[in-house]
Amino acid sequence: MPFSTLHSALNERAATGLLRTRRTVSSPPSPHIIVDGKSYLSFCSNDYLGLANHPQLIAALQQGAQQWGVGSGASHLVSGHTVAHQQLEIELAKFVDKPAALFFSSGYLANLGAVQALVGRGDTVFADKLNHASLNDAMLLSRASIKRYRHNDVAHLALLLQQSAGSHKGTMTGRKLIITDAVFSMDGDIAPLPELLALCEQHDAWLLIDDAHGFGVLGKQGRGSVAHYFLDNPRIIYMATLGKAAGVSGAFVAAEQVVIDTFLQTARSYIYTTASPPALTSALIASLGLIEQDDWRRTQLQKLIAQLRAGLQSLPWKLHCPLVGHCPPVGLPSDTPIQPLIVGENNAVLELSNALRERGIWIPAIRPPTVPPGTARLRISLSAAHSGCDVAQLITALHELAR
Repeated sequence: MPFSTLHSALNERAATGLLRTRRTVSSPPSPHIIVDGKSYLSFCSNDYLGLANHPQLIAALQQGAQQWGVGSGASHLVSGHTVAHQQLEIELAKFVDKPAALFFSSGYLANLGAVQALVGRGDTVFADKLNHASLNDAMLLSRASIKRYRHNDVAHLALLLQQSAGSHKGTMTGRKLIITDAVFSMDGDIAPLPELLALCEQHDAWLLIDDAHGFGVLGKQGRGSVAHYFLDNPRIIYMATLGKAAGVSGAFVAAEQVVIDTFLQTARSYIYTTASPPALTSALIASLGLIEQDDWRRTQLQKLIAQLRAGLQSLPWKLHCPLVGHCPPVGLPSDTPIQPLIVGENNAVLELSNALRERGIWIPAIRPPTVPPGTARLRISLSAAHSGCDVAQLITALHELAR
């Protein structure tokens, strides 16, 4: 039976500290949760603004379910696209100051659909080496030529663009697409979007930005990484997820109208997926209002980030963003809610994560292939719902374990 090969592969994962496990949560999203029947202080949620259990969103979802039911019944292009979906797309486009938006069921589906709709055989994708798995899968499935540049290395990207143009006697055939995370999910650092956009202008390329971890957190009124850099350019194709800072579910792509019209015709992950329940759009519209109005949530996040960074300075493990190819890792601290505490070896980070869990603190151990070999880490995620006392408890526990 072929099951023996599956058992062997799982055993090998376990032996190298790479076996993944699930734990069952029995409480709503919050800094204080119940996992497998035990209470924990959690630093592992992407609910950056503390909205996932907000009473206004709960009430909006309940009202939406009363009006629309609990399912959409079909894909958007059959009969699943409702007035509620349409209104949400209008609000999302307005929020990020783009002409149009398209609502997807998840960020993974949004990236798959967008990349494959924009490029194919004969085209070229230029991608940061630390991009999210969804962007990596999307570019592979697109069948376009792929060029990967060193993490946030604008000079390396410029060289690849020049080399590609030179291979075609000065003109690169086909479409060109640069794709990048805006805030990198395992490091918390921010992509140099202005410099990337300048290269797009120089080489007549599009810039697809995955702002899953910047939307709601960065920029004026939480309008994201593009607003953080004060960028406004039709070459930008903007994707953000709505299950992190927005606290609900789904994702959207915002761009020029012709781009969104193209996605509507050719983005397979949109065309062939049942539309998200329209009741969710009611909660998401309520969430956009809170993101826009509640600047205190972003202020609270910055206070907690500063407290954590100051409290962990003397630890043997460092809070920084590793740069690929450097050993030991070097880089700059993250100014976002994602704070990677680099431990190094897989078993060592598992031991540290387990020791924290014994003290009632839950932080996941992140290991390869999610991060480069030798950079296993605790991915500390802060939320506006955390208190200063919560962060102080984590700082104390890590110092005790370091001793």
